[in-house]
Amino acid sequence: MNRLSSASSPYLLQHQDNPVDWWEWGDEAFAEARRRDTPVLVSVGYAACHWCHVMAHESFEDEIIAAFLNEHFVSIKVDREERPDVDSVYMEAVQALTGQGGWPMTVFVTPEGKPFYAGTYYPPEPRHGMPSFPQVLEAVADAWRHRRDEVDDAAKQIASRLDGPRTVPERPAPSAERLGLAVQRLAATFDQEHGGFGGAPKFPPSMVLEFLLRHHARTGDKNALTMVEQTCERMARGGIYDQLAGGFARYSVDHAWVVPHFEKMLYDNALLLRVYAHLWRSTESPLAERVVRETAEFLLRDLRTPEGAFASALDADAPDPDTGDSAEGASYVWTPAQVYDVLNADDAAWAVRLLNVTEAGTFEHGRSTLQLPTDPDDWQRWARVRATLHAARAERPQPACDDKVVSAWNGLAIAALAEAGALLDERPWIDAAVQCADVLIRVHLDSGGRLRRVSRNGAAGTPSGVLEDYADVAEGFLTLLAVTGDPVWLELSEQLLGTVLAHFADPNGGFFDTADDATDVRLAEVRRPQDPTDNATPSGWSAAAGALLTFSAYTGSARHREAAENALGVYDALAAQAPRFAGWGMTVAEALVSGPVEVAVVGDPADERTRALHAAALRQPSPGAAVVAGDPQEPASAMVPLLRDRPLVDNAPAAYVCRHFVCARPTDDPAELADQISSTP
Repeated sequence: MNRLSSASSPYLLQHQDNPVDWWEWGDEAFAEARRRDTPVLVSVGYAACHWCHVMAHESFEDEIIAAFLNEHFVSIKVDREERPDVDSVYMEAVQALTGQGGWPMTVFVTPEGKPFYAGTYYPPEPRHGMPSFPQVLEAVADAWRHRRDEVDDAAKQIASRLDGPRTVPERPAPSAERLGLAVQRLAATFDQEHGGFGGAPKFPPSMVLEFLLRHHARTGDKNALTMVEQTCERMARGGIYDQLAGGFARYSVDHAWVVPHFEKMLYDNALLLRVYAHLWRSTESPLAERVVRETAEFLLRDLRTPEGAFASALDADAPDPDTGDSAEGASYVWTPAQVYDVLNADDAAWAVRLLNVTEAGTFEHGRSTLQLPTDPDDWQRWARVRATLHAARAERPQPACDDKVVSAWNGLAIAALAEAGALLDERPWIDAAVQCADVLIRVHLDSGGRLRRVSRNGAAGTPSGVLEDYADVAEGFLTLLAVTGDPVWLELSEQLLGTVLAHFADPNGGFFDTADDATDVRLAEVRRPQDPTDNATPSGWSAAAGALLTFSAYTGSARHREAAENALGVYDALAAQAPRFAGWGMTVAEALVSGPVEVAVVGDPADERTRALHAAALRQPSPGAAVVAGDPQEPASAMVPLLRDRPLVDNAPAAYVCRHFVCARPTDDPAELADQISSTP
């Protein structure tokens, strides 16, 4: 074993038996590089990354390559999910050098942490125009020994490329007109046949779909809703969706959602669970409801940790049942013969047609991913067949689980489960969201109110929380406030957002990704990470803007609203130029344009009339509505500010709807409440 045997990251533990003398990121590794006067190899990946596994098997498990690395380099292995700050800074370097990025990421840096050469995957021998990893290592080592001036020049050139402007010039938050233009730009790249945007590989556009749903709710734009409906249906019927267990894979390698890259990430499924719940809220689509229920079941069954939080991911690879070799998607794909082995002849013939399992196969080696192009003609039969196939699949070797708990992604899961549970009247989902939040409070939140990025087996890791952790957890807590009415969630979100404003704010506008008192000194020498664009998850910047805006609606805090508005200015340009990378920012901007609507429901929580008003408020899709229900008999000091000075009406429960500092008359009628919320601002 090498030094990684004591790591907490499941990704790092995958490399503990490599012959490479790996170090974890930290002062000791760089001190060793200075002592030996060697360059540093920083290898960045994550546990569910297929090509990370490939490079590990080909190169890091090779004794000869490892010996060369150990002699000429100090080698550091980094889990990008545990250290997104390291990943972000060096990914900028990779993109500056190569024009693209990805994982595994391979970066060569000086003992001071400054990058001078970088790339992604390197094969063990020259292939497809790529140099081999040994060739790269030999060239870098030779340059370090004999041409140090070239190394220094390269580091300076990369530093100059990264030393560009941080943000766009100061602009106002996107207007209603600008958001309409963004919808038009999205429509221009929309795949009319298969849904989604652009071509292969195709990623679930979760945050763009949220924006389109909010835009439709505000404007009635049918084209926006159509893009959501078509994309959600095609994804749910394709191989990217797990037809047996629920939940979505990371992305599709083709444009038709047939063949996924099989890892299943918590963040994708949390975001998509919320999208489908909101689609159901807008349309009452049976398909959307089915996906919500199955995806929630997947989260609770397959990703929930013993402590009650949610694990990061399921791996893409698993041992092949036939060969025993690790193979991508091995546990998920089927041949017709395998289906016939599990089901009786009639059910098998029906299932292979229904699920598009062919002799030629839709994947590799004559195997097929499972699709559901049309609804079954017999849902009871499908439930029985699905359960039988799922049970048989469970007997195969299963993908490994990356069981670390990431604060930000659990915040997304809390919001999704709480909201979906409220909409579909599934109290166990809400209870699971509360339990997950309790884990974050107990394990991730320290006595000083600062978040840790990760935990594992109930013990917090050392990396400090980054902006997305604070913002997404605050978003989850504010969603619990809307669903449960418990003011403790407002208090906790205020604490988190106070840290955001105190330690992450950029004096020039917006936010940095790392706190001013928790930025790694080596990274700060290169670039303090800061990125407003949304990628696989909402950026910390856009998530912070959303949580700040919602908090201001519950409290009337001008400070939090002003911070949100100032942060949204960057999305004015992105909405026009690159809306696919500004989905959550535009989603928050839709809420700002709409008010957001503030709904205070007052009455005894045990009174069915109070519950009916609360449910009606949550069912309305007004963008970013701040909804809370509470008993007006509580002391004012213990109440959410939005509920204060809102009395019962004729001694009966009532709802108050306000937007833009103007309030409608209080109502005790759920139908009238729905009309008030949905009326155009």
